[in-house]
Amino acid sequence: MRGIVVHLPGSSDTGGAGEPCGDAVTLRLAPGEVARFGRGSPTTPVELRLVDAAISRLAGEIRVTDDHWQLSNHSTTHSYLVENPEGAGEYLRVPPRRAGAPIPFEFSRVVLPTRGSATVSFQVYAPDHVYLDPDGMGGPWGSRTVTAYSLDETATYFLVLVALCEPRLRDESPVAVPTTPQIVERLGGHPACPRLTARAVSSHIDYLAEEKIRISTPAGADARRDARRNGKREALVGLALRFGLVREEHLALLPPRAGNGPRDAEPRTGGGNGAGVVRQTGE
Repeated sequence: MRGIVVHLPGSSDTGGAGEPCGDAVTLRLAPGEVARFGRGSPTTPVELRLVDAAISRLAGEIRVTDDHWQLSNHSTTHSYLVENPEGAGEYLRVPPRRAGAPIPFEFSRVVLPTRGSATVSFQVYAPDHVYLDPDGMGGPWGSRTVTAYSLDETATYFLVLVALCEPRLRDESPVAVPTTPQIVERLGGHPACPRLTARAVSSHIDYLAEEKIRISTPAGADARRDARRNGKREALVGLALRFGLVREEHLALLPPRAGNGPRDAEPRTGGGNGAGVVRQTGE
């Protein structure tokens, strides 16, 4: 991935508590591009409008480079936090007037203080963290081998991918892929996903499909949004299982399923669907 995805939740994502009011905004920024955030005004346009009297008209800006992004804080009084939601409380503090602070997290939440008890925040999906292939270590950088699919198995987007693949891995259905509400319900008991929303799940799916695994909607798919999204889910699951990006051992990352039947406890080993193909090609 080159560039970033910025997502500003709308009031429908959180019930309006502690978040900007209005519709959600999603921006895609290429290297060299800038997005400004703040309250905005007719004379101070911003790409991300944050509604709170404690936030400056032009509170700051995001600038994209080839392999990371930078945050500038235009406030003269307030620090901003950049949290790593995947990092068990890890965060950076960007002090007032700090320009071009490099942000190392692959997935970040930018948090601004407000007049009330809640805060205002937006999310940033950063360029891929590239990992070297263990067999390609050594030698000059230009000759090294990198991994084709750089996935962080501790990230929320990977949990979403595992939940998408779960029915196929458990041999329950050769065709059905979970819907967004089903994924929200499935991950609701996970300690890393207590506030996971349907819109957040959709953002993770888009991030996986367009940036991490880089698939496109299958040819001939209907132009309607639902058809495009269903095609995207099917393509994600198919590729993840064929290449072994998600395997049976990854099911342990999900919270326990409701029910006491044997199918709820262990993946099944038979069947002729995608999961069986993965096991055969992996042997």
